[in-house]
Amino acid sequence: MSDDELIREAREAFELAADAEAENRREALDDLRFARLGEQWPEKVRRERELEGRPCLTINRLPAFIRQVVNDARQNKPAIAVHPVDSGADPETAEVFNGLIRHIEQSSDAEVAYDTALDFAVTSGLGYFRINTRYSTDDGFDQDIVVERVANPFAVYGDPESTAADSADWNTAFVVDTLPKVAFETRWKGAQAVDWEAEDYGRLPGPWVDGDRIMIAEYWRRERTTRTVLALSDGQVIEEPTYKAQKAMFDALGVSVVGRPRQVASHKVVQRIMTGAEVLETVDWAGKFIPIVPVYGEELMVDGKRRLRSLVRDAKDPQRMFNYWRTTSTELVALAPKAPFIGRKGAFETDSAKWATANVQSHAYIEYDGPEPPMRQPFAGVPAGALQEAMNASDDMKSIMGLYDASLGARSNETSGRAIMARQREGDVSTFHYIDNLSRAIRHAGRIMLDLIPKVYATPRVVRVLGPDGAPQSVGVAPGGQAGEQLRKIGRIYDLTAGKYDLTVRSGPSFTSRREEAATQMIELIRAYPAAAPLLGDLLARNLDWPGADEIAQRLGALLPPQVKGASPEIEQAKQQMGKLAQALAAAKAEVEALKRDRAHEARKLEIEAFEAETNRLKAMRG
Repeated sequence: MSDDELIREAREAFELAADAEAENRREALDDLRFARLGEQWPEKVRRERELEGRPCLTINRLPAFIRQVVNDARQNKPAIAVHPVDSGADPETAEVFNGLIRHIEQSSDAEVAYDTALDFAVTSGLGYFRINTRYSTDDGFDQDIVVERVANPFAVYGDPESTAADSADWNTAFVVDTLPKVAFETRWKGAQAVDWEAEDYGRLPGPWVDGDRIMIAEYWRRERTTRTVLALSDGQVIEEPTYKAQKAMFDALGVSVVGRPRQVASHKVVQRIMTGAEVLETVDWAGKFIPIVPVYGEELMVDGKRRLRSLVRDAKDPQRMFNYWRTTSTELVALAPKAPFIGRKGAFETDSAKWATANVQSHAYIEYDGPEPPMRQPFAGVPAGALQEAMNASDDMKSIMGLYDASLGARSNETSGRAIMARQREGDVSTFHYIDNLSRAIRHAGRIMLDLIPKVYATPRVVRVLGPDGAPQSVGVAPGGQAGEQLRKIGRIYDLTAGKYDLTVRSGPSFTSRREEAATQMIELIRAYPAAAPLLGDLLARNLDWPGADEIAQRLGALLPPQVKGASPEIEQAKQQMGKLAQALAAAKAEVEALKRDRAHEARKLEIEAFEAETNRLKAMRG
């Protein structure tokens, strides 16, 4: 297709996506401004009150509810776990995948991307993060996979035909951005500085055209293709180009093609960066998914359209009521006259200066004229009705969002720890669908990375992997297990292109949190059973976050009896067997010695009997 045809196609696809998301975007922007920027008074009401000199108080309670959900997810990070599926996969390679994904997430600050997306999903109903690749070094050709955050979710337009809970079925997507003209001309020399011509979409929130800025768009498109796969005599199934590239190796191993080639359905993803006039760059993406992952809030399908709702969507009216009644009560108290003194005319002539300052100064005495002393009028009191309505509005916010005082850390009637945790658990259950949607998004991100890893790490190289505890390790990877002698020196070479793997996502405390929880539980066990302290001391010290904790654990471990120093059951069983054999050998030796002694005794007895017989014979001859 020519550039003109591509731009025409892209504009049509963009218009469909913008129209499909228009309502969700308006509501999302309103939620964001309302909950986070505190724009909670209608503009007309605000202007009228300002002209009249009346207050417009905003006591924004919604961020506390949002933080409760988001921070709960931060404490329970979803973790990707890769598992082998077919006979070509093995558990050790699956662990390499796991360690490589952990390294990708750590090196690219994936937690920031996940947290930002969830924050927008809770606040406005939709957030995004994306998967990308970048060169490992400035002067090299090896690439790494990275997880990037999307700071502006309104810059992303997904596929309007998508129905999946994640973006697995996206066939089109747009990411729009604006650049200063100078930066645009520096990056794309000779390109026409013509923007996307988005005047028709000016009603939509997003980084639209500004005077000295040019809007560009990433246009992602996924098309269905076919690929040829071959079945090999060793049970592998590989693509035909891969087999042809490694045919010499397969021939040397005696592996050949069996059966006929098979055509299977696949997808090809292309990224094009364009302006309103031309295509600036075209990139053939290595994976089969568009690498932009949405994190949805509450999702509904109404009249065939996807409606996305935030946590605060239905709580905005109670928040407005809360602001109004708190403002009203403040206004009534502020405008109420101060309690005056009353008396007959002329009663305040004596000490008039003191009477004039009686409300703001303390005087030892004040004199008055006349037989009756002046009397002070009582204060009208705080407007109880307005305060009660404010409390009602506050309760409405809690009941709508399902987050009550116990979930927010306030004291309640419960006294036992179990009862308090059960009440807090109610709030977690009512908002769990936001955290679960994040887990679904991270699972799709893991699927994207699992698809990309064999293609990005397709050359012999050493990669860094992380264990569950964050301990780094270097492993060698190479397609087909082929690697030079230098690479083989580090140990086993893993083939990331062989076999089929699947993944799951587990949500729970991080390794550090589990270690702290283990230390707490061990302390409780020692308190309940002090005799266990000598046996658990080294394990407890190893799980405490102290400087020198490992050294303390080693010293305590040296004090353990030999039988509890960590020997495995197999070693203990072997020791027992060796002990039994030693006992049997000693018994056999003793038995042999006994037999020897018995034989020596019999021989001596025979000698004595022979000597006695000879003596008796000589005696008989003499006689």
